[in-house]
Amino acid sequence: MHFVSAKTILNSNGINLYRGCTHGCIYCDSRSLCYHTPIPFEDIEVKQNAVELLEDALKHKRKKCMVGTGSMCDPYMHCEKDLCMTQKTLELLERHGFGAALQTKSDMVLRDLDIIEAINRKSKFILQMTVTTADDNLCRIIEPNVCPTSRRFEVLNIFREKGIDTIVWLSPILPFINDTEENLLLIMDRCAQAGVKGIICFGFGLTLRDGNREYFYSALDRHFPGMREKYEKCFGKSYVCESPNNARLMQIFQMECKKHKILCTPDECFSYMKTFPEKDLQMELFS
Repeated sequence: MHFVSAKTILNSNGINLYRGCTHGCIYCDSRSLCYHTPIPFEDIEVKQNAVELLEDALKHKRKKCMVGTGSMCDPYMHCEKDLCMTQKTLELLERHGFGAALQTKSDMVLRDLDIIEAINRKSKFILQMTVTTADDNLCRIIEPNVCPTSRRFEVLNIFREKGIDTIVWLSPILPFINDTEENLLLIMDRCAQAGVKGIICFGFGLTLRDGNREYFYSALDRHFPGMREKYEKCFGKSYVCESPNNARLMQIFQMECKKHKILCTPDECFSYMKTFPEKDLQMELFS
């Protein structure tokens, strides 16, 4: 872990407090060399002045808005337990009346539930939780250093009970590993039970670029002997590695979303997450 001073922190209403990650997910696109993230990826770069920069940026915002975090690196990595930068960021957003859309795989988000509830009362909070497999044993292989899928659904259900909206990222789904109808239907059933607002799915498969391709193939060699050769034969150096089952899985996905009244297109989900609720000022005066 190393510390840097950032020049800016709020870009297009999104923030990344850290660069790099310690979750160890074998497919992580953020390892791609084009992003210039730390090498090794586990050498977390901490933007030590991020909270101060954010407070200044929020004070100069003309209109309240939704602020997103977690798009590149998980805001609840292991170092967050001691550094508490995500917690301080949420406190700032609550204090200044901004909304938040936070993406994570970690149950550490529950630590900040009181702050999150306060944000949701004032404006709007959306928890985005990544889910790739219904099988905890497989999850521990492909996402080894973060809580398993079953625990993530426990978190989603806690947020449902608190009346806080959730979005699931169904991505990536690994060809020849978890791109099965059984896996999809189990995930969809759990999403319905958890009352998720929407599911973001760009298709079934994954992306591989220089940097993350090598890491992914090394993990395949360790955990799925012979699978690397299958990928190389099917996909070569392709950036998009689409599951052979994509068409059928997309059909099932759309049917299940319609049945359970879950938002199912990326545009619908992103539009909902970006929409800041306009509070009735007269009501606020008398509240």
